[in-house]
Amino acid sequence: MRIAVIGLGGVGGYICAMLSKTSFDVVGFARGEHLQKIKKDGIKIVEDEKSWVASIDAKELKDAHGYFDVSIFCVKSYDLKNSYEAMKSSLDAKSIVLSLSNGVEHGDDLKKWSESVVLDSCVYIISHLEKAGVIRKKGDIFALVCGGDDKSSEIIKSIFDEANLRAKIAEDIREAIWKKYIFISAFATLTSYYDKSMFYIYENHFDEAKALLVEIADVAFAKGIDIKNEVQKALNIASKLPTDSSTSMHLDFTNKKKVELKTLSKFVVDEARAFEIKIPLMEKMYKELNSRL
Repeated sequence: MRIAVIGLGGVGGYICAMLSKTSFDVVGFARGEHLQKIKKDGIKIVEDEKSWVASIDAKELKDAHGYFDVSIFCVKSYDLKNSYEAMKSSLDAKSIVLSLSNGVEHGDDLKKWSESVVLDSCVYIISHLEKAGVIRKKGDIFALVCGGDDKSSEIIKSIFDEANLRAKIAEDIREAIWKKYIFISAFATLTSYYDKSMFYIYENHFDEAKALLVEIADVAFAKGIDIKNEVQKALNIASKLPTDSSTSMHLDFTNKKKVELKTLSKFVVDEARAFEIKIPLMEKMYKELNSRL
């Protein structure tokens, strides 16, 4: 089985490194200095106090040749369409495609573009690209959640099982994706707004964190998804994170990179307006963050 991991940042880099230990033919796709470093020295994974290096068959997307049974898109949400277009000639109706980008609608987007089997999915992990060739993962959190096609979901789970990566097939994948989204949307917005870690937000802006989570849950409820119980769960998770753990959007703001503000904040604002729901805190924070771009 041939597997493509598109995007070797914090999520894709870690997954690709772990998959490289399996019996599968795995190819990772990256670009720039990061790609050149991986080609030369492999990809280094730093997990808290330990580190290890994986040799990866790494290429640029323009060099994607041959057929892939599975393609796992780990790019930022704004790069998903272009990345898929670069890969589609290597896929057919039997290929399994999934996106681990932040957001709730990427599975729907892929289904519009692709004739392949598309799984809805999300991943829980705290990791980021520390520098070219180096991925830093914090804590022991990792879980892939997928669904939408039972047979294909079982294949993905078996692949991740062989890599010793936790994977779960969700009974209601739409709800599962929103359970992840409520956390990342709220804390990506808050960490970026205050320029602080998730634990700092929990300790010093608890009431705002809770209020923002409630706003997002209200939007989900209007769309037929009840995740109101996730508000307290998200706060509990934040209370147990490493003190310096932040979000990819916050890091991108800090490093003056392109950010996923449209996916993680504006989407909530737009959906609330469509359902005529008042979410004053998210509107305020989105407006301020948008002004910083």
